[in-house]
Amino acid sequence: MHAHRLPMPGDGGKEARGRVLVVGGGLELAGAIRLAGEAALRAGAGKLQLAAPENAIVALTVAVPEARVFALPQTTDGRPTADGARILAEHVEACDALLIGPGMMRDDEGMARALLDLSPVQPTVLDAGALSALPAAPSLAGGLVLTPHSGEMAKLLKREKAEIEADPLAAAREAAERFEAVIVMKGARTHVVGPDGAAGLYAGGGVGLGVSGSGDVLGGVIAGLLARGVPPFEAAAWGVFLHGEAGARLSKNVGTLGFLAREIAGEIPAVMDKFL
Repeated sequence: MHAHRLPMPGDGGKEARGRVLVVGGGLELAGAIRLAGEAALRAGAGKLQLAAPENAIVALTVAVPEARVFALPQTTDGRPTADGARILAEHVEACDALLIGPGMMRDDEGMARALLDLSPVQPTVLDAGALSALPAAPSLAGGLVLTPHSGEMAKLLKREKAEIEADPLAAAREAAERFEAVIVMKGARTHVVGPDGAAGLYAGGGVGLGVSGSGDVLGGVIAGLLARGVPPFEAAAWGVFLHGEAGARLSKNVGTLGFLAREIAGEIPAVMDKFL
């Protein structure tokens, strides 16, 4: 990674490092929005905005005082409604990187699709339930990064999960071409594949990274790098590397298993310092 150093703005301050907007799912998984948002800041983004169902706003504002938090209309069971896209339209237009999906379930695809229908011009990361909106999504000018695990990839390609697990690289290549996107094919060995055929592999990190919320952190790291102006393929590859190396540090200092997703982002700056 020394040959592909991350950019470091001089004296430009937070404006030079970009604004990330994270749009997540319902009240049951509102913590995923926090994990992703904090990871974006740990990756060096200058400003952070979070969007969540209105009943989660106070908790998120207190939990992440660095962020501006937007309230979205919610259903009776605490899920964001597609009407929220209208509320977020000007904020989507003004952000430098958009992350849709932390805490979203498949039933939340209406919200994700409404956001994609805004045709954001900045790079966009889709994760978790937001991936369900992809087949009907328009092509995005700013570039698209998808972060599926094998089960989500199986649904995207309409294949059996076992088939994806047998050849994840082939699945990633097919998805990259079909959706004109950078694919982060998550697993013990994570493949990063671009629509132009570029490919990378990261096999480190350790088994401890296989913990609830870890994927939300990864999505946030990638979004933070995108906001700083790192191109989509490089942001995805760097995001996977930084996330993995943070896990390796925790494996050494805390234990092979048992560290929490919320602890991963805190290790990112120290890893990143070696390559700035």
